[in-house]
Amino acid sequence: MTRELLILRHGKAKDPEYNIADRDRPLRTKGKRQAQRMGAWLQEHDLLPDVTISSPAERAHVTAQKMLKAGGRHAHDIAVDDRIYNASVAALLDVLATYPTAPNRVMIVGHNPGLEGLVHHLASLSLPGTDDGRLLKTGTLVHLAMPDDWRKLSGDCAKIVHYIRPETLPDGFPYQTPNGLEWRDRPAYYYTQSAVIPYRQTERGLEILVITSSSKSHWVVPKGIHEPGLSAQDSAAQEAQEEAGVLGRVHAAAIGSYTYEKWGATCRVNVYPMEVTGELAPELWEESHRQRRWCAPDEAVLHIKEDALKAIILDFAASRGEGNS
Repeated sequence: MTRELLILRHGKAKDPEYNIADRDRPLRTKGKRQAQRMGAWLQEHDLLPDVTISSPAERAHVTAQKMLKAGGRHAHDIAVDDRIYNASVAALLDVLATYPTAPNRVMIVGHNPGLEGLVHHLASLSLPGTDDGRLLKTGTLVHLAMPDDWRKLSGDCAKIVHYIRPETLPDGFPYQTPNGLEWRDRPAYYYTQSAVIPYRQTERGLEILVITSSSKSHWVVPKGIHEPGLSAQDSAAQEAQEEAGVLGRVHAAAIGSYTYEKWGATCRVNVYPMEVTGELAPELWEESHRQRRWCAPDEAVLHIKEDALKAIILDFAASRGEGNS
């Protein structure tokens, strides 16, 4: 048996609410960490999937995204399959038959009782139950060695290689530093970030866009975690679109960087200028609860908290022939 199947139940989700459809139930913070710890474990053991197939339910799809990104992979190519939601064992076998002889390692992210039934169908090896009698509590992973041909998977055709519950994994995440390995509160990619200085040239001169923070307590420029699988520039442009509702051209080279403390360690932010070419309408702006303000560079820095970022903005303005105050 040379092929492998990874079966992952979604992370811990919020309880059902009368005004939220079951498919839309989000993950709890605990569920996000479960998925991320599993992704870090898969990366450590060189077991990340070649293909990831997810239920369309938000709690499953976000579990797949968090798992892949924590493992250092991009999460753009997750295959969403409606058959996995509320699936029977027969339906899950049909999903696997979609990948008859390739790729080598497939992950399926879904729900109980279907996934648990699939494990019992494929492998005869008994496993310890959990406190509530379920084999697959939220966030649990089963790694199976599988037959080569998945067009018709008979009972007891696979062998269980790993059975991993998230509570057995470290609470922290490994981070490689020049001084060796250390453990951090979040996956390694959280600590490398990208920001943009959105700008436009007007009759009044250069203008910089600032936006309110998510809490609306102060003003910032668009900034976010450098997403695995994206270039730093593309990641920054994505943050600008989501946070500021603007589109444009991000410069190829960073014009500076700064650091700040978060999640128990130091985050480094690389800063890119972005020439804004358009603004999204409020209904298309993902974070339209924020406010936008265009202002001259010397006014923009009065709104920004980080001294290093203020200097980067003023240096950028000077490089474009704008005086700074």
